[in-house]
Amino acid sequence: MPLNIPFDTTYLSLPARFYSKLDADPVSAPHLIVFNYTLAAKLGLDTSEMSDEDAANLFSGNDIPSNATPFAQVYAGHQFGGFSPELGDGRALHLGELTTPTGRVDIQLKGSGPTPYSRNGDGRAWVGPVLREYLMSCAMHALDIPTTQALAVVKTGDFIGREQGRLPGAILTRIASSHIRVGTFQYFAAQRDVDALKLLTNYTIDRHYPDAKDPLQLFEMVMQKHATLIAKWMSVGFIHGVMNTDNVAVAAETIDYGPCAFMDSYHPDTVFSSIDRQGRYAYSNQGPITHWNLAQFATSLVQVMPDTNKAIEDFTTRLNNFPNMFDYEWAKAFAPKLGLPQNDVTTELAKGLLAQMANASADFTNTFSALDKTSATYPDWHAEWRAAKPDDALWRNTNPSVIPRTHKIEQVITSATDGNFAPFHAMLAALQHPFTPNAGYSLPPKESEKIHQTFCGT
Repeated sequence: MPLNIPFDTTYLSLPARFYSKLDADPVSAPHLIVFNYTLAAKLGLDTSEMSDEDAANLFSGNDIPSNATPFAQVYAGHQFGGFSPELGDGRALHLGELTTPTGRVDIQLKGSGPTPYSRNGDGRAWVGPVLREYLMSCAMHALDIPTTQALAVVKTGDFIGREQGRLPGAILTRIASSHIRVGTFQYFAAQRDVDALKLLTNYTIDRHYPDAKDPLQLFEMVMQKHATLIAKWMSVGFIHGVMNTDNVAVAAETIDYGPCAFMDSYHPDTVFSSIDRQGRYAYSNQGPITHWNLAQFATSLVQVMPDTNKAIEDFTTRLNNFPNMFDYEWAKAFAPKLGLPQNDVTTELAKGLLAQMANASADFTNTFSALDKTSATYPDWHAEWRAAKPDDALWRNTNPSVIPRTHKIEQVITSATDGNFAPFHAMLAALQHPFTPNAGYSLPPKESEKIHQTFCGT
């Protein structure tokens, strides 16, 4: 029996220039690979009578519910510092919105075929990056880091052409608080479409920040939530890889898992993305880049303010607070990793440990999850840390043992490309319990297994 989703889509109340309505391109033989029943229950969906075949047809786009009005969103964005005035959902389709027990969400198909924003692309995705996003987003959720979530993966039965050859196609169903991006604001700002900017600003406030009394307060709240989000990324060694403004969700959720990775050996300048040749989105640059991205958001919001000169001054004042705000959130995120209260001494201890880890190329995750063993590797630091009287239960329960290591993900993708999804399901099960040691997923890669570059690969 098809899944009944009570769509309640408000984004379509905005003018037609915000989106394009269209249906998904049908696929030849949809087959359900994974469905997130836990997430479905949290969304309030009754899946008791849904078959795998029903799910495959729905989440491939072959069977669009009669109460859905699918659409693709338009947006712009700075990509590696260069502005692209018109981007949009080139391979994604919104089925609609759903009011859930915990708030409103979007349900989106990713890899569902071309849209008016595809820019000559095929609008499809292959199984590798789809499984990567599923694993990454599930891991981030288990680590209590704000993120879009994956509801389903469907193998399409079709092959798509990529540089590596013909690869099996797949579609990801993504759940997000919304898909409003900094780039959505930039699209209308670039056109000097003040009416659209006002509508978008009011819609964003109503949907995400109802306590904001004006665009300036909206900006402050978005800035605070992003400072917290990026600090949490840093605390687990996560590198997004492509922090373009079109990949920055105004709701402050991690979105668009492309060439992302969790570090193995720690170094602040670590870069994985094959297209980030200048290190713009290196691990240690994620705070400063967020500051830069927020400046682009502020520049867009200035247009809706009645007094431009005063608005520039007010937004600049708030924006200049970001470095201190981020430093505070960074210290707040790292203090429990040492089992200590947040204060200047703890912050210096954390920075001191990271400096020694960088010199030793130490494994980021395993060093923090075994701080009691640092007496052998960093005896002076360990003595200082013990003198501060850490709460052992706190640091043990804060530092994960299991993360989605890149070499393991690549093994999963290789197997899935050949039609074997057992390694994917095994890794997914381990990632859902990140604080439970698991020898199969806690060990860093051997030298022969190390991966130094990741690719978008969609």
